[in-house]
Amino acid sequence: MFVLARRWLDRRDAIFAAVLYAANPYHLVIVYWRSAFAELLASCLVPLLLLCVLKAVDEGHRAVFVRSIMPLALVLAAAWLTNAPAAVMIHYSLALLLVFFAWQRRSSRLLFLGAVAVVFGALLSAFYLLPAIYEQRWINIAQAVSEGSRPADNFLFIHTADADHDKFNRIITWVAVLEMTVIFASAWMSRRWREIQRELWKALLSWAGACSVLMLPVSSLLWKVLPKMQFMQFPWRWLLCLSTIFSLFAASAFLAAGTRRWWWRSAVWAISVLVVVMAWHRIQPPWWDNAGDLREMQDNMEDRVGYEGTDEYTPLGVNAGALNNDKDKNARNVTVAGSAHAAIRVSRWDAESKMFTAEMSASDQLALRLFRYPAWQAEVNGRVVQTASTKTGLMLVPVEAGMNRVQIIFVRTWDRAAGGWISLLALMLSFVWNLRARRRSAQI
Repeated sequence: MFVLARRWLDRRDAIFAAVLYAANPYHLVIVYWRSAFAELLASCLVPLLLLCVLKAVDEGHRAVFVRSIMPLALVLAAAWLTNAPAAVMIHYSLALLLVFFAWQRRSSRLLFLGAVAVVFGALLSAFYLLPAIYEQRWINIAQAVSEGSRPADNFLFIHTADADHDKFNRIITWVAVLEMTVIFASAWMSRRWREIQRELWKALLSWAGACSVLMLPVSSLLWKVLPKMQFMQFPWRWLLCLSTIFSLFAASAFLAAGTRRWWWRSAVWAISVLVVVMAWHRIQPPWWDNAGDLREMQDNMEDRVGYEGTDEYTPLGVNAGALNNDKDKNARNVTVAGSAHAAIRVSRWDAESKMFTAEMSASDQLALRLFRYPAWQAEVNGRVVQTASTKTGLMLVPVEAGMNRVQIIFVRTWDRAAGGWISLLALMLSFVWNLRARRRSAQI
């Protein structure tokens, strides 16, 4: 953010923009309420996206222009690898910015740059992106947009039957209103910056307007028809992009303040401190889990009891709620599904590898405290066997009478192998592309 703001602001104002962005109100909500740290990390990429777009717009010669594709592709790949909902926002923001500048400059080359960068970003992140797309067929992904997590339940000023949900929605609504007010007030005040950077001023204002509209119920149709928008779940997530514009416009207002710059900076700092204090008293206490709940979760993880996950990652057709009784929570890792007697000894129970022995009195099935995903491969006495599942989705392994040595391994399916090779080839191609672009630019 400092490097971005330094393009048109002096050093002190650029430092202020960077600090304000780091501690903007939406970031406080992420830290003290949501604990969505992947999304917080993705916020580092939004100023970088705008910086890459502006550099691409400013480059005139074709060779230098081509060289700007790779940095933009790396930003897009990093977005996919950091937080998928943020990646969706970043890609739509890129499209909006490039369409705006292409229209202003009457240059279709910018649209070509964006398309190539999007493709390269997807190829570079294919080792994650391809499995994430393909393996959705294994799980109840539709539960990600169930009641309470749908865009329709999370627009600004919306009311639902859930009081706790509405309490948070009121907080995030006023945070959004605060940022929108500062943006449009600063845009009106920053006449001097508007004269110097008229094109950028219009681009940021258009971007802010789009983010604002997408957080309101009037945009509900767009959330239904635009690809992957529904899986962002919460329209107020657009505050991630709006906060970048908020920080830039607040800092740019110093140019309008002139000799009164110290007064404006002091006022913004005072408001920021007030927001921190209000967040301390108003945002943190209403968190759903208290310190005792968090200690219980930590104890359950250390004792290998586990914790309740989200429904969208359970195997397809499985009702995770059926496993939430004490009997299932305290079940052993391996039990006999039928009536046979068994002496079971577990030697390893890691995240991607399980090993145990079972001396059976008769042929039967062993029920594992493990969801049956297609990537799990079961071997009994060195021979791969076909597993089954219970009504609640747990794995059943067939065994014979006598001693059985069982190994369960989470194998690399074809989508993971293919994604890895695609990413490796794309990385090699990006090095060659960048090297050739540097040589061309050196010859100019």
